[in-house]
Amino acid sequence: MNLDHPAFAPYRSLIDTLELARAIPALDALNAQATTLGTHNAGDLPVRFFTPGGRLSARDYETRILQTGQVPTRAGNWHDVLNALVWLRFPRFKAALNAAHGAAIATETDTQRGRRRDALTVLDESGVWVISRDPALPRLLANRAWHELFWDARPHVETDMHFVVVGHALLEKALAPFASMTGKCLMLHANSLDPDAADAQAAAALGILDTPRQLAPLPVQGIPGWDAANSDAAYYANPSVFRPAVQVA
Repeated sequence: MNLDHPAFAPYRSLIDTLELARAIPALDALNAQATTLGTHNAGDLPVRFFTPGGRLSARDYETRILQTGQVPTRAGNWHDVLNALVWLRFPRFKAALNAAHGAAIATETDTQRGRRRDALTVLDESGVWVISRDPALPRLLANRAWHELFWDARPHVETDMHFVVVGHALLEKALAPFASMTGKCLMLHANSLDPDAADAQAAAALGILDTPRQLAPLPVQGIPGWDAANSDAAYYANPSVFRPAVQVA
């Protein structure tokens, strides 16, 4: 498994502590870390990872976490263990996501998931925090001006932007990365590029999230330094990966 991908940089200390490069950790090891770090849900209940007895619906999954702090986690499953990793690293954001799901569920009149919960789910699975000191750079990303952003403005991207993968499905893809793997962006304007400082800001930003359309796509391998091949300008000329914005007549 490629745990050296830049997407795992914010998690390096936990990866080393849990010895993820050697094997998928047991739930006991994850729970020991949750205790050490004081990981709690939005209701201030201690988070614990457990193996569910059967398959839970999305509603039951979120409700279980919100009401008990228990996070369903299949043992030996990278997808679920990486979800636990994000809980341990960015607990305020994960707790806020879960609380937002719970609030949305309380207003739903049937089992059909609404647009807000669709957006929360996309962010939970494929989310990337785009932290930027310069508001002009996220605008280039939102407009899918890939060459202008990642090539023409490359020095500014390297000094004034920081990308933090918080979607556990996207982290799972980063174990065996490929050119077209795509995240969905939560834009955060901040003076500091420190991910720890962004945890609370990202949690607060969920309040204005109503639809998946608000989450701009990002081919993460195009981030400078995330793929050795992107040191060539021609890298960004592949329209199947770096798709232009859709023009509305």
